[in-house]
Amino acid sequence: MKKPTIGIISLGCPRNMVDSEVMLGILKKEGYSIKDEIDNCDIAIINTCAFIEDAKQEAIDVILQATELKKEGKIKSIIVTGCLSQRYYKVLEKQIPEIDAFLGASDFDKISDAVKDVLERKKPIIVNPPTEIYSHVSPRFLLTPNYYTYIKIAEGCNNRCSYCVIYKIRGKYRSRPIESILKEVENITENKKISELNIIAQDTTSYGIDIYGKYKLAELLERVATLNKAHWIRLLYTHPRHFSDELIQIIGEKKNICKYIDLPIQHASNRILKRMNRHIRKEKMESLIDKIRKEIPDAALRTSVIVGFPGETDKEFKQLLNFIEQTKFERLGAFIYSREENTPAYKYKNQIPDAIKRQRLDEIMKTQQDISGRINKSWLNKILEVLIEEKQKDGYYVGRSQYDAPEVDGVVYVKALPAGRQEKEAKPGDFLKVKITDTLEYDLIGEAM
Repeated sequence: MKKPTIGIISLGCPRNMVDSEVMLGILKKEGYSIKDEIDNCDIAIINTCAFIEDAKQEAIDVILQATELKKEGKIKSIIVTGCLSQRYYKVLEKQIPEIDAFLGASDFDKISDAVKDVLERKKPIIVNPPTEIYSHVSPRFLLTPNYYTYIKIAEGCNNRCSYCVIYKIRGKYRSRPIESILKEVENITENKKISELNIIAQDTTSYGIDIYGKYKLAELLERVATLNKAHWIRLLYTHPRHFSDELIQIIGEKKNICKYIDLPIQHASNRILKRMNRHIRKEKMESLIDKIRKEIPDAALRTSVIVGFPGETDKEFKQLLNFIEQTKFERLGAFIYSREENTPAYKYKNQIPDAIKRQRLDEIMKTQQDISGRINKSWLNKILEVLIEEKQKDGYYVGRSQYDAPEVDGVVYVKALPAGRQEKEAKPGDFLKVKITDTLEYDLIGEAM
C-alpha cells in the first residue's frame, strides 16, 4: 500500500529549518513521499516560529491558508509543530479545530508517532517541557540548496534576555556531544559536495558549558574545520559575553572558516543592556571588537540591534546610533522591540510608542546604509572569492562572498566570462574569483576572472 504524501512549510530561522529537515528525514526513511510544499498532499506539516509578534502572525496566516486548502480537499490533515505550537497549542486547538495534531518545539523526533496517530484519525497533542539533552543524529531531508546546509550544535538558551521567550519555549541550554556533531557533518557530506557549512544554535558561544563544564566552541570549530568537508565554514549567533580569545585565534588561523563574525550587541547603553539582561557592558563589547579587528584584520562584523526597548530615552538611542557610526559594522540588522508575553520586559514601564520605534528604526537603517555603501566602495578593483548561487537571464550570476551569510546579507552580481574564455558554465555551489567593478549600498558587482 502506497504511503501518504507529506508536505512541509518551515517558518522562522535556520534553527527551525534544521528541525524541519530532521522531521522529513525521519518520515522519508519510513517510506513516506516528501514534498517541500503543502498543496495537494495528504498531510501538511507547518513548523512555526513565535519569537516576535510578526512571526506569530505569519504562522497563523499560513495555518489559516492550510485550513482553506483542507476545506477544498487539497490537504487531508494538518500538523502544527514548533514554537507557536509549544507556546499556544491550547488556544490554537480551541480556535482552529481544523488542526489535526500538535507537536512541541523540542518534540520533532516524535513526528512519526504524530503522523501515525493522524492517519488513525486520532488527534495527538505531543507538547512536552524541553528538558532532554540535545544529542540527536538523524537522517535529514535538506530544504536548503544542495550546496550549503546548517548544523545545529545546541538547543535552548540560558541567557534569559528580558525581551526573549526562547528560554520559555525551548528550555535550558543543551549542547550536543562533539562526536554527535562530527558524525552529522560526515553523514551530510558523505554523498554530496557541500560548499558551505553554517554552524548554528541560539547562542553558539555557550557550546559545551552544560556537558563539559567549560566553553568548547573553539575546539569544536577546529575539529569541524580539520574534517575539511566544506570549502567554507560559517559561525552564526554568537554572544559577545562568551566570545573567547581562543575562538578569535581559531577563526583567524583556519583558512576554511569564514572571516565573518556574527556578534549581536542589541544596544550600546549600559542601562538598557542591564535592563535587557545581556550580562555585558558597552566597554567590554568595544574591547572585544577592537581585539577581533586587530587579530583578524580581514574580518567582517555583523550585528543586530533592538530599538524602542521599554524606557529607551532619546539620549540612549543616540548612544546606540553613535556606537554604530563609530564601530562601522560591515553588516547590521535592526529590529523593533516586540512586547512578548511571559517575558520580564513585558511588564516594564514606559513602553515606547510604535511611531517612535519606527522612526528610530528608519534612522538606524539610514545610518547603516551610508556605512555599508562606503565599505562596499573600498572593494573596488579588488578580487573576491564568490560562491555562485544562480544564473540570471541577463547573463549575470548571483553569488555571495564569505562576508555574506545566506538569505540575510548582500550579494555579488557577477558578469560571466565570454564563451571563449570560460571552460564551463558555473553551477550553484561553484566558486569564482571575481574582480569588483561597481558597488551598491549593500551589494557588489564584478567580473569573473
